[in-house]
Amino acid sequence: MTIMIDRRQALAGLGVAGLGAAGILSPGIVRAQGAYPGNRAVRLVVPFPPAGATDIIARLWAEKLGQLWGANLVVENKPGAGGNIGAEQVARGEQDGSQLLIVSVGMATNQYLYPKLNYDPVADFKPVSLLALVPNLLVVGNHVQARTVPELIAFAKANPGKLTYGSSGVGTSVHLSGELFKKLTGTDMVHLPYRGTAQATQDLIGGRIDLIFDNITQAMGHVRGGSIRALGITTAKRSPVAPEFAPVAESVPGFDVSSWFAIFAPKGTPDDVVARLHADTVKVMADAQVKERMATLGAEIVAGTPAELGSFLKSEMDKWGKLITDAGIKAG
Repeated sequence: MTIMIDRRQALAGLGVAGLGAAGILSPGIVRAQGAYPGNRAVRLVVPFPPAGATDIIARLWAEKLGQLWGANLVVENKPGAGGNIGAEQVARGEQDGSQLLIVSVGMATNQYLYPKLNYDPVADFKPVSLLALVPNLLVVGNHVQARTVPELIAFAKANPGKLTYGSSGVGTSVHLSGELFKKLTGTDMVHLPYRGTAQATQDLIGGRIDLIFDNITQAMGHVRGGSIRALGITTAKRSPVAPEFAPVAESVPGFDVSSWFAIFAPKGTPDDVVARLHADTVKVMADAQVKERMATLGAEIVAGTPAELGSFLKSEMDKWGKLITDAGIKAG
């Protein structure tokens, strides 16, 4: 599905919160002279359906970048195969900076989850910028007696295979958080994948599953409303956007997981175009309205350099590749 960024769609795609009329592109805005790249429209491919975290962050970035350039950006949702369909489209598409990709952890994990990819996540792309990190929360149903991470570990060890944990699907950060927790604690819990965490959360509230390492954006409202309990956050340190949650790593050394969102360009994109994209991304992510909106999502803004994103992607591949392979995890 292809959507031009205009006032009404930007409001809908961003959930309205945090964006006033001054922060929305005017339908009559004049394209700036020399707008990047040239006078061609820029297409940002989101390899997931609308309304998810990747889509929301993509639209926020695209809307603000359009303001900076005085240009129209196109956001295209191309879901399927865990993000592989959209990624392949960009890898095989225009190489001049007019087609870009926003991705999450699947850029690092899909090569281990799927028997074959029609693109190489390293050789076929150039890193542009890591936009933000979004932690998960270890949340349990109110029927679970454990009140702390050590108590949960003790119960899991005393009752192997009894605890169930939901996820938003095989290979997602929500699922892999649980797999890493099991590995580092030597516990045995049963994974129950869902199509997204909304239904999993309802089952958690209803006592039909025991825990989820859920995205903080999804979980925080339920935690603060008292329908579920948070035992810890999945980042190694406390999150600046949710400092009330202690890290799981305080009880499980080495446990450090975040969902993340980054911009990549096809491999043939000129270096000066990538440099321009990154420089403008830094400006966009420093915008006060962007900061406010990202904070409501529980996201920590990064806006790192292309080299830093390249190193980060490699570290994520190293972290998850062995875990996925050793556990025999397969998508589909």
